[in-house]
Amino acid sequence: MPNKDTAIEVTGLQMRYGDHVVLDGVDFALRRGEVLVLLGPNGAGKTTIIEILEGFRARSGGSVSVLGIDPEQADEAWRARVGIVLQSWRDHSAWQVRELLSHFGKYFGPYSTVERPRPIGTDELLHLVGLTDQAHKKVRDLSGGLRRRLDVAIGLVGNPELLFLDEPTVGFDPKARRELHDVIHRLADMQGTTILLSTHDLDEAEKLSDRILILAGGKIVADGSADQLTKEFSNQTEVIWTQDNQRHVHAGSDATTFARKLLAQHPEGISNLEIRHASLEDTYMNIVQTHEANSKAQKGDTQ
Repeated sequence: MPNKDTAIEVTGLQMRYGDHVVLDGVDFALRRGEVLVLLGPNGAGKTTIIEILEGFRARSGGSVSVLGIDPEQADEAWRARVGIVLQSWRDHSAWQVRELLSHFGKYFGPYSTVERPRPIGTDELLHLVGLTDQAHKKVRDLSGGLRRRLDVAIGLVGNPELLFLDEPTVGFDPKARRELHDVIHRLADMQGTTILLSTHDLDEAEKLSDRILILAGGKIVADGSADQLTKEFSNQTEVIWTQDNQRHVHAGSDATTFARKLLAQHPEGISNLEIRHASLEDTYMNIVQTHEANSKAQKGDTQ
């Protein structure tokens, strides 16, 4: 019996191509209304997971439930509840922006519900993704960043319950990235949209996520909020201070104790004292490098 509070449930997910194992027993769940970010190095299996959940790729083993349905058995009514933004651009070069979004919106009419009306109005959608001024431009005349916004708009046309975003801000400048981040926050906070996002941008992951999954070697090697992961996997901190016009840095797990001793020993000669905790980038690199080292050690033991 599917859990009504769970949008996605994955158990023992396997993906193999011959002898090559891409996913090796992946387990996780995504709560409704949650923003979950997938992190991992290239080849870790992030896009493969998303394609399986979207119903675009058949898995080798394990069980998958998305909005209560196995994606491999999903029908059009299920697909109307899911929004998808792929890594690559769709080619609609001859269409005008507004005309294209209005056209796609017509396909969602039969799947409208009282609880979640669809689709989003074209003008509202243009405003939401910052394309109002480009409404009557041909798609081929848009810059790369604006075309990426259009991809996001197409994914949102049906006012989806669940939105998949695979590297959504590739090619965005800082302003466009911030604006899309605002869109994602509004979708999650105001409309309760459930979002699964993959990215290589750790700053983006920290800003957007309720929870982060780190994937390495085809497995989930860490699961938690950015703060939880930092506390659990990276206990290193830095104490930074200035003394005699010289900047000093002490790294270790004893930051508070060290700072107290420093102040006791030099009550008047210390300035600009700062305790800096590990960043998500530090934590991510620590987790991935530790996993890679353990994997190499295991392979060495079996040879």
